[in-house]
Amino acid sequence: MLKPYKSLAAAIALASLPVTSSAMPYSQFIVFGDSLSDSGQFPDAGSPLLVGNPTGGTRFTNRTGPNYLSNNTEYFDLVGTQRLAAQLGLQALASTPVLPQALTGNPDGTNYAVGGYRTEQVLASITTTSQTVIPVGQPGAGTVLRSRQGYLAQFSAADPNALFYVNGGGNDVLQFVVTDQATAAAAAANLVAGVAALQAAGARTIIVSDLPDVGMTPAGFASGFRAAWSTASGLFNDELGRQLTALGGNVIRLNYRGLLSEVQGDLALFGFDPLVAQTNVCFSGSSCLADPTWGIGGTTPNPNRLMFNDGVHPTGAVQQISADYIYSLLSAPWEVGLLPEMALSSLIGHQQQLQSQVQEQWQAGGQWRSFVVANGMRREFEQNTAVAEGDSDALGLTLGGSYRLNDQWRVGLALGLQSQQLETQTDSEYDLSSYLLSGFAQFQQDRLWANGSVSVGHLDYQNLERQFALGITERTEKGDSDGQLYALSARIGYDLANAGTGWQVSPFISADFARIDVDGYRESGNRSTALNFADQQRDSQRLGLGLQLSHQLTSSSQLFAEISREREFKDDPQQLRMGLNSVANNSFELQGYTPQGGQTLASFGVSHRVGSELGLSASYNFRGTEDRQHGLNLSLSWDW
Repeated sequence: MLKPYKSLAAAIALASLPVTSSAMPYSQFIVFGDSLSDSGQFPDAGSPLLVGNPTGGTRFTNRTGPNYLSNNTEYFDLVGTQRLAAQLGLQALASTPVLPQALTGNPDGTNYAVGGYRTEQVLASITTTSQTVIPVGQPGAGTVLRSRQGYLAQFSAADPNALFYVNGGGNDVLQFVVTDQATAAAAAANLVAGVAALQAAGARTIIVSDLPDVGMTPAGFASGFRAAWSTASGLFNDELGRQLTALGGNVIRLNYRGLLSEVQGDLALFGFDPLVAQTNVCFSGSSCLADPTWGIGGTTPNPNRLMFNDGVHPTGAVQQISADYIYSLLSAPWEVGLLPEMALSSLIGHQQQLQSQVQEQWQAGGQWRSFVVANGMRREFEQNTAVAEGDSDALGLTLGGSYRLNDQWRVGLALGLQSQQLETQTDSEYDLSSYLLSGFAQFQQDRLWANGSVSVGHLDYQNLERQFALGITERTEKGDSDGQLYALSARIGYDLANAGTGWQVSPFISADFARIDVDGYRESGNRSTALNFADQQRDSQRLGLGLQLSHQLTSSSQLFAEISREREFKDDPQQLRMGLNSVANNSFELQGYTPQGGQTLASFGVSHRVGSELGLSASYNFRGTEDRQHGLNLSLSWDW
């Protein structure tokens, strides 16, 4: 058996990965591919006693430190798909199907990727049989160590809520299966056939990785095949993109080749030694030249300073960059999908300011009342399914006036200006300037009362800065957008209090409709992480039931309050269509914000008349259940 501290060390290595605590829109993470995403299909020859080993078997990257030895004390670092799974809160432990579960403690998982797979084997692992077979060039090459049903052979229908990942093609290039346009088309067709089979079985969200530049590797340098492999991998990517475009469906095509090119263009930023020819040397010395400083036999061994562990496989540091890259795409709608919610917050804050004016004593018949309201607002977004945690703070000013037509009617107009900033847990920032114009009317006849408003608005989204991790560094993608909103609001109530008591006790029914349109926009530039977003439309249809109270403290002072409960009828999850700027002819839909079905609203305030013309009031408003919105309004009015 393993000594306790050895199992503990491995478990700590897994626990150190960033794991989200929020619910994700995906039920599981299912992986097909080759060594770049193999989570441990082969037994670890350096660690023969695998009882309780939480990290599984061999993975094609560096071992963890500090000595990087294969003596059952330091396991292989995690590959990008495992790291991504941990970030998504899904399965991250490796599966080692070559060995029985009773020995490893790890059951078969949802990772079907096997080191050495060519594209036809990746296809087979989806549709027929997944075999763990010793790769070409290794002792015993071709020996099948274990067979397992392919995913669709085991499950006739794909999990529609799962996230699927497909990669492959590198071994087709390395083994000279892909040498020209025709062979590149055939190899790409294997992966596309796998994607098509998953789609036909019900898969809704599939990530397909492009192929990194296989020639720009230490093995490409050492073998002399750099140019040939670079050309072949480029042909494969072209064919893969062309065929996936023809296939269609909700496929996320990565630009991993572009990402690695950006890393190589600024090595120091990502923690790699800029003085090292990173595509010529490696850490382990396997099928490549080990770096004399950072390599395993160097003066100061450290794989995090190098991009490659061996001739073609990246180090754990690059695997983390890869995981962060994919996570940045998946999580983008969890932030950008909040842009319509920012506008809705502005609208609701504006309407609450109008409601405070409505609850004050009316001016005399035939008189005008002008008012100015300064307000502060805070919206708290709780981390939830496809929702980023963040806080939105706003300051605003409302200018308006009303005219009392007669004993029963008062009408008015208000202009609201607000500046709002949303900051998420990842330090992304999104700014909104909203300009809202509302007309409102009030009616009162004995105990019956009603009021309503119509609002239109222009939304100016500025400095939309989406920030995310890429390995040890952070990257920000920026953009700007505009939008519009339209809203109707109405209330009708009945006063139960008797005249002369100084009280108003009014149950009421409310109805609200809003439509918010946010124009699509492109983040600046053509980097591998820059995205474009389609138009967003957020409809809100709410009915509420509440109680409105007011009490005349003195002839000039009044307390007012209300509490209500609303039902949102447009509470389906929002879908956001998006795509990578650097990947032509590809867009996909991912889940964004899900509106809350019901919310509690409460407010209270005080107003005071100074003489016959001047009025002061202050009010606090609350709205929410999981997400919460707080508002504070200070108002000055004068009659003339």
